[in-house]
Order: sequence, then structure tokens, then C-alpha cells
Amino acid sequence: MAPGTALLPPQTWLERDRAHSERADALTAGWRHRKDRAEKHAIEDFLFTYYPTRPAQLRRWHPGAGAVLARPRTPQHPRTQAGDAASGSYADRTTWRWYRETATGVTLDVDAFLADRGETVRYVHRLLSATASRTGRFGCFGLHEWAMVYRDREAGRDRRHPLPLRLGPEGTDRVVESNPVQCTHFDAFRFFTPEAAPRNRLQPTRASQPDLEQPACLHATMDLYKWATKLGPATPGGLLLDCFELARDVRVTDMRASPYDVSAYGLGAIAIETPEGKAEYVRHQRAFAERGATLRARLLDVCTALLDAPIAPVAAATASR
Repeated sequence: MAPGTALLPPQTWLERDRAHSERADALTAGWRHRKDRAEKHAIEDFLFTYYPTRPAQLRRWHPGAGAVLARPRTPQHPRTQAGDAASGSYADRTTWRWYRETATGVTLDVDAFLADRGETVRYVHRLLSATASRTGRFGCFGLHEWAMVYRDREAGRDRRHPLPLRLGPEGTDRVVESNPVQCTHFDAFRFFTPEAAPRNRLQPTRASQPDLEQPACLHATMDLYKWATKLGPATPGGLLLDCFELARDVRVTDMRASPYDVSAYGLGAIAIETPEGKAEYVRHQRAFAERGATLRARLLDVCTALLDAPIAPVAAATASR
């Protein structure tokens, strides 16, 4: 077995697979229940529409680069019930994209993955490294959501969410006009209304994203989930679900601090138009930044493991499936 690899026996990786599936099912239960009934949720649906990852994808456990899932016992040896289940799961994995069999088991084919997704891995590594190197800016107070509906009524545009505005259109506009707007995140800024965009102290672009992304930004923290999915099967299952959970928690705070009235969901507003609301927002922001820093470091470890992996000898593996 090559240096830096970890061989997981069937009993170990089967249990991790099962636990992962159960955790994923619990996290996606609300979405799946509503989808069957064609029901909408203005807060939680974001995690499955803006980030278009299906529950089935979240449910699929990957051990990450460097792990080898040991082959179950051969038919001529006694098998336990767990061994039988592992055998079926093992056979499935040999058909998954970017996996290959080795002399000891099935593993992620890092060479094949980098051949297809190497540019993505390098970009994610560059972006997350740059973000981690910066000091967080805690003075935006979530005004990006307010800027997305600024003067919407005057222009006759539909709002992004089918929820009433907590302060009404005029009150919402006054909040934008009486506070500095300083959004650093392009994927929030691109949804600003044309009237709000010039009010932003920065003019983020896709090209400048690695130069502006900073760790206090709630949307940059939510996007850790996006980057975990972009790294595909190289992201260990536990890390993927940790990123999803953080994105879910951030999304709730993002909408509580927004101009929308979220009381229909049993949530109280974070009134960022007041000093008390601003202080509450920053407390949440700091806690999310701390959680995000840990997950960002783990995602960077995934990138490093991929980019520093030795090239696998051709003779040691079967053809990639």
C-alpha cells in the first residue's frame, strides 16, 4: 500500500457509510417532505435551489483521498451479515466515477479526478487560502439582503422572496440610505438592485472574488458548502455534512437579519437598523466565522492532499471506472 494511505476494514467503513446516510437523511427530511407536497420554504429551500445538490448526493458517503476501502471476504470464507452488506456496497463503489480498484481495495483515483477537476481544485485552494489569510470585516450588518430589494417597488420589480417586508418598502429603503453598504461578496452583490449597486463601497466581480473574499462574510461562510461539493468525492462525508449544517445555520441568521418578516416561520428578527440588532448580528457573525475557519482549514487540507498526492503506478491499479 502506498505511503499516506489508510486501509479501512469492511466493518469500519460500512458503519461510517450507514451513520453518514442516517445523518444526511435527518438533515434533508424537511426538504424531502415539502418537495413531495410541492410546498415552499423561503429560508431552507435556498440550500437546495441556490446550491443545487440533491439529497441523494449528500447521502453518498466518501472517505476522501488516501483512504482505501478493504474488499469484503471472498465467497469461500465465512461472511457475517455486515460482510454481505459491505460486499454489495463495495461492488457499487467500483462503478462510481473517479474510483478505482487496487490490490487492497477500492479508492479514489486521484489522478483521474485531477485530470478532470484539477483547475477547480487549484481555484478552490487559491480562494480559500486567500480568504483565510485576511482579517474578518464585521461592519456589513447583513445589508446585502436589504440592497437586493432597495427601491424595488418604485421600479415595479418582484421581490426575491414571497415574504412581506418587516419595515415596508419606504422603511427598508431608509435603512439602506442611512447605513454604509460594504458588501465584499460577488454572489451577493450581483443581486443588488441597479439603484443599490452604486451605494456599495466596493464593486466586486467574479474575477476579483479571490482578492475580496473575507472570513466574516456570511455568504462566504455559506459557500464553504459549495466548495465542499465542488471537491466532489475528495471531500470526506463528515466534512460535507458539517459544511451543510453550517450553511443551514448561517442561512437562518441571514434571513432573520434581512428586511423580510420571518415570523411565519417562528423566528424573531435581528433588527440591524438598531444598535442592539447590529450588536446581535456581529455576535452571530463572529461565531460563524470561527466555525467557518475550522471547516475552511479542513477543505484546504483536502486540496493539499489532492495536489500533493504522488502519481499512482499504472501497474498497481485496474483501469479507472
